[in-house]
Amino acid sequence: MAEGAILVQVGRRGALTLPKKLREKYNIRSGDVLTLLDLGGTFVLIPKVSVVDKLADEIARKLREQGVTLEEMLYSLQEEREKYYEERYAARV
Repeated sequence: MAEGAILVQVGRRGALTLPKKLREKYNIRSGDVLTLLDLGGTFVLIPKVSVVDKLADEIARKLREQGVTLEEMLYSLQEEREKYYEERYAARV
């Protein structure tokens, strides 16, 4: 497992429980809304919604201007993630 990774379990109704240490560290309270990004099977959970939405809109706009599709960007991201994993972890096995 990657350094800093924390395991969470999905409950019967799909709920995740964030560890108390993280809730306290980032001041996340019951009822707070978080943003969940799905980056091709890698999930990123972000406590600050407005900043992420603005950034995502800006990235999408720039990609459209350059003629890059979201699918192309996600494919490139997957390739880079696989290269990173191989460089960082495969040598340890």
